[in-house]
Amino acid sequence: MSSPVVRAEDLAKHFRSGPVDVVVFSGLHLEVRRGERLALVGESGAGKSTLLYLLSGLDRPSAGRIHIDGEEINLLNTDALADLRNRKIGFVWQSHNLLPEFTAEENVGMPLRIRGVGEAAAGRRARDLLAEVGLAERAHHRAGELSGGEQQRVALARALAADPPILLADEPTGNLDPATGDRVFDLLTRLQEARRLTTILVTHNPAFARRCDRILRLERGRLVPEAAPDEKRISASGGPGLDLK
Repeated sequence: MSSPVVRAEDLAKHFRSGPVDVVVFSGLHLEVRRGERLALVGESGAGKSTLLYLLSGLDRPSAGRIHIDGEEINLLNTDALADLRNRKIGFVWQSHNLLPEFTAEENVGMPLRIRGVGEAAAGRRARDLLAEVGLAERAHHRAGELSGGEQQRVALARALAADPPILLADEPTGNLDPATGDRVFDLLTRLQEARRLTTILVTHNPAFARRCDRILRLERGRLVPEAAPDEKRISASGGPGLDLK
């Protein structure tokens, strides 16, 4: 069995709200293996987005350790964390977060330009990705000139620009109508499988969750496995799909 690409050990996050210490979760363990597609479900406010922020290094845990593709990110400074995110992690959020003053091509190429890739090479890579998501003819349109589904496809292309091994997606279809959301999720699934991306998907859509390899529910600060269609992937004895300790 391959070693986990994402691993969290004894993870805790809490914050102060006036005189109260609010615990989001504590003692949380998680392992996600290479090429696995994990659905993270739970009620709003359970801490799913917080967990993604911690796994990406966008936020620091109150306690515990996080390993991303063999690197313990707790030991990294701000600049090193930014470099790791650029190399290792693609993000797709509920809001596409495109830069409105830039074209689709420029938005997709942005992670490469940040890395120091030249404008011509970044542009070629961006155009290839836009073609892959069905937007070759929209490369020179600005974000406001694109539909919601097109904007989210640009965001997905941008997430893959630097060829990361890990994709984190937080309700990537949450702002889309059901039909457009289905098409975007189908595209995300196809790209994930083609690249064997290790994917963690936060979703409130049960149908999308069931299409993943494994489902974990975050409730009351704990990760609880839920049944997936292929029950052999989740085993009470700690089989191939169960990475909780």
